[in-house]
Amino acid sequence: MSPNVLPWLSLVAVLWLQSFNGTNLSFPAYSSQLKEFLSISQFKLNYLSFASDAGKVLGFISGIAAVYLPLPLVLLVGGSLGFAGYGLQYLSIAKKMFTLSFPQIWCLSFLAGNSICWINTACYIVAINSFPMNRQVAVGITASFQGLSGKIYTDMVNSFSNSSPREAASGYLLLNSLVPLVACFVTAPMLMRHGGDKTTSSTKDVKVGFIVLFVLTIATGIYAVATSLLSAPTVLVLVGIALFLFSPIGIPIGVWFKELVSSRKTQQKVHDLEAPDKFEFVEEEDRTKEEEEFEKAIVGVKEEVEWTQLWKKQDFWIYFGLYLFGPTVGLVFMNNLGQIAESRGCTATSSLVALASSFGFFGRLLPSLLDYFFSRSKYMPSSPVSMAVSLVAMVASFLLLLVDSDISLFISTAVIGVFSGALTSLSVTMTAELFGTKHFGVNHNIVVGSIPIGSFAFGTLAAKIYRDGAALYGDDGKCFGMHCFHTTLVYWGMLCSMAAVLAAILYARNRKFYSHKP
Repeated sequence: MSPNVLPWLSLVAVLWLQSFNGTNLSFPAYSSQLKEFLSISQFKLNYLSFASDAGKVLGFISGIAAVYLPLPLVLLVGGSLGFAGYGLQYLSIAKKMFTLSFPQIWCLSFLAGNSICWINTACYIVAINSFPMNRQVAVGITASFQGLSGKIYTDMVNSFSNSSPREAASGYLLLNSLVPLVACFVTAPMLMRHGGDKTTSSTKDVKVGFIVLFVLTIATGIYAVATSLLSAPTVLVLVGIALFLFSPIGIPIGVWFKELVSSRKTQQKVHDLEAPDKFEFVEEEDRTKEEEEFEKAIVGVKEEVEWTQLWKKQDFWIYFGLYLFGPTVGLVFMNNLGQIAESRGCTATSSLVALASSFGFFGRLLPSLLDYFFSRSKYMPSSPVSMAVSLVAMVASFLLLLVDSDISLFISTAVIGVFSGALTSLSVTMTAELFGTKHFGVNHNIVVGSIPIGSFAFGTLAAKIYRDGAALYGDDGKCFGMHCFHTTLVYWGMLCSMAAVLAAILYARNRKFYSHKP
């Protein structure tokens, strides 16, 4: 297959993978039912949520494995871990085929959480190495499709399970175990490990390809948001999403068709003795321009830092704290979304999860969209500044949640979804900018190791406040009323404020680098 087609085919495979890889995003939709299934307290439910995030502690192993193993094998390891983690929970909790203790279920949740890291690592490496001159765009689009996972799994369950909430919860566990593994087997042959060289496609062709991909991605996001806000038959909604997900395959097909037509034209003119010289001159000129642009793109990396040396860098610890108090808080909010909605008397939990997922899709895409079209503008903010703005918006959203209204709940959920997604996309880019691309797989997994720390600490705080409220105003261990999460929301807003300050400090320390970054 043509080397011009392979990068696009690999990127399409990554988009499909990421669409099904965010299995943890559907947790809020069935967390309340899982709590009843297992007859556990809010504290233990928080521990299960934490277990999935804790799996990221060992995410660096996937980064190391990607250095020595073929990427398709890394991918299949991730799919297999998720299959075991969710599959055994399904057989035990839903089918009652055997009994598992709570520590055993916790370990399976840990395993399932770790599986996401393996698939993410393979996807990000393919995206970065396939389009090194456009890695921000490739990674951003890749990350955006993962934000769609919650929406996809919610629609799949609603399409095939019209029965009780308990059976719907079983459906989530079953789909979480099977769908990513099937996606890994289907896409593994399509993943290519490029050696970091630029693609042989012309710059113009690559630009056109990304513009087409942006249009398809934005259309997918609009469709996801619209079907989350408006009522429609879930089966038809799912068919529509499937068509949108399949549409990017037209890009590698288009590249292949263009090469086929170009090849035939060249063969027809082979008798012209002057033509080869002319073509060689044009090709050499294009190659020179591409090399110049490639060198400019490499300037976008501050330095290459090996993962064993990260702890010596002050920027790393500031960045680690930023991620701990910022994106992690957004994730903890999503994990508790089911209980927040229940405590406020809102029964549309599935709609909230779909809404957060759909807006998270746009949030993850937004930084790449702006960077691609406005990167050369002097008004384009750097990654740390963009993070600070996103964090301030999240603070405002947590304050809006203090208003006792379903409208404020939906608006805040959508806004937090957008900016949590933006932070996720920006963090991938900033890891590459500050610490390089050679050891990206390991370095970024170390950064996201802050997630389980924050998930445990901030989630436990929320569970304690919830338990105290349930003891005073609740029933059967459940808390009802605005007071259940009032103090928690204030704390989460304060943490995001701290993260915004750290983002400003990180920008101040690297202002010279970002001022010269192309």
